[in-house]
Amino acid sequence: METRKRSLVKAVSWQVWGLVTMAMLGFMMTGSIRTGGQLALLSALIGFLCYLLHERIWSAIRWGIDFNRTSA
Repeated sequence: METRKRSLVKAVSWQVWGLVTMAMLGFMMTGSIRTGGQLALLSALIGFLCYLLHERIWSAIRWGIDFNRTSA
């Protein structure tokens, strides 16, 4: 089991990696560093909001949960 600190650092590094790659892709497609950066930030925001919505929906779905099983 990893520590919460490690999980947080991994999540932040993954998000930074995603922002950098999306900014580069945006730059390659538009020729503008500013527009590429804006696309990256917008993509990160939309992805974050969609993830939150996705998690809220799945938390209301009881399919596939074994309530009789105890965790070890």
